[in-house]
Amino acid sequence: MEYSIDLRKFVCATEKNLYLPVLMSLFNLFTQNIAIDLGTANTLIIHNDEIVVNEPSIVALDRNNPKNLLAVGKKALMMHEKTHESIRTVRPLKDGVIADFNAAELMIREMIKMIYPKKPLLPPSWRMMICIPSSITEVEKRAVRDSAEQAGAKEVYLLHEPMAAALGIGIDVEEPVGNMIIDIGGGTTGITVIALAGIVCDQSIRIAGDELTADIMEALRRYHSLLIGERTAEQIKIQVGAATKDLDNPPDDVPVNGRDLVTGIPKQIMVSYQEIADALEKSVFKIEEAILKALETTPPELASDIYKRGLYLTGGGALLKGLDKRLSQKIKLPVHIANDPLKSVVRGTGIALQNYKRYPFIMR
Repeated sequence: MEYSIDLRKFVCATEKNLYLPVLMSLFNLFTQNIAIDLGTANTLIIHNDEIVVNEPSIVALDRNNPKNLLAVGKKALMMHEKTHESIRTVRPLKDGVIADFNAAELMIREMIKMIYPKKPLLPPSWRMMICIPSSITEVEKRAVRDSAEQAGAKEVYLLHEPMAAALGIGIDVEEPVGNMIIDIGGGTTGITVIALAGIVCDQSIRIAGDELTADIMEALRRYHSLLIGERTAEQIKIQVGAATKDLDNPPDDVPVNGRDLVTGIPKQIMVSYQEIADALEKSVFKIEEAILKALETTPPELASDIYKRGLYLTGGGALLKGLDKRLSQKIKLPVHIANDPLKSVVRGTGIALQNYKRYPFIMR
């Protein structure tokens, strides 16, 4: 039988009291790095520079035994709002932070198992880097760290989402230049100015993807007397969600099925992007106001840099049709959408994990 480690060298090192480096090499041999974007709506995991997990942040649990996980990710989402009294679906994160510790631990543990469909002979030791909102409290940080450790992490590093997004977009965060990152996620919208590997200004509001979905549900209930579920509203947002009525390439109207609140009978209506733009008007306006407020508190030299470079949009909300055009007209600055806004944060987290000893903003 062949061994990857020379036992004679190990014995020799032991005799010379030099076994510690050998043991450390053994530890590193079985240590695997994973970067996690633990989002309110979706969780993404990078392993070996590839996105190996991209699943909705939701789990299905047995009501009689809360530790009995029935489904996670896409399978649990298919069960959402369709369960009976013995099953409940839970979204462990709310507004970017852990709201249900038990469900979060089960979700992270199960999603890590997706990295290796076939159980390895020797389970690896995980070094995890998890991105967190910049406005998170110490108690919420502790909850994230504890969930990761309970899920099997031996080393846990935390990284603020704006820094991860900037790295994922391709910005050199260490240079003395100001950049404004607008991350519109599922639970929160973060508007952050970064320079010299640090956060200079930070504005966070709880107006994001979930609020936009709720706006669509409310608009259809009010104007069409149609009751729809969260999943249907999410699909409407993806297909015809718009921030303005003046689109260069407007999408076609989409059919929407729901229950008529007057008769109680299921019915179908056609919905246009103009109706959805009206429904989202108030929430988009609040995002605009938050951006203007963040610009007001930006130091003048960094404001000069932002004038030259423009604003960077990332997160799932950046895909809202016409949002970049509307913000550019309102703020009178260029607005750039990241190449892959849904994956910018997790890619940046992966880059930070590869250089975790280099960046001072990484928290151990």
